[in-house]
Amino acid sequence: MSVYDEVLTALDGTPGVLDAQRGKVTLLVNVASKCGLTPQYAQLEELQERFADRGFTVVGVPCNQFMGQEPGTADEIQTFCSTTYGVTFPLTEKVEVNGDGRIPLYALLAEVPDSDDGSVGDIRWNFEKFLIGRDGEVLNRFNPTVVPDDPKVLEAIESAL
Repeated sequence: MSVYDEVLTALDGTPGVLDAQRGKVTLLVNVASKCGLTPQYAQLEELQERFADRGFTVVGVPCNQFMGQEPGTADEIQTFCSTTYGVTFPLTEKVEVNGDGRIPLYALLAEVPDSDDGSVGDIRWNFEKFLIGRDGEVLNRFNPTVVPDDPKVLEAIESAL
């Protein structure tokens, strides 16, 4: 099954945010505005700028499940991301990535083993990253503390491009 077949709405209400990425290499990241890892937005935007012309995109997926660190409305999230970090990559509607309210996309992603330790299961925290190939297959899972410009992330992106 292709990740790009999963239904997800953009933060601005536009449907089909994942379908619009079909054919690209995508770094899918659950994000939050009030987390100690929030500065990763800057590195994510740098990746977007660096690789976009080669068929790459970042997609941010806001989630408020980790200590309420994404409490804002869609407008507040968009404003924060664009004014604080200059985010130009797509952001989706706020979703649940774990538990009974977990969206189908994250049920699929939870089964992908982590690139470092092989663990599977629940999303561990904000800024867990999944690298998706052009065909929609999940290529890598990186834990939240692996920064977006870590050499292993960059190598994985380069390899997928």
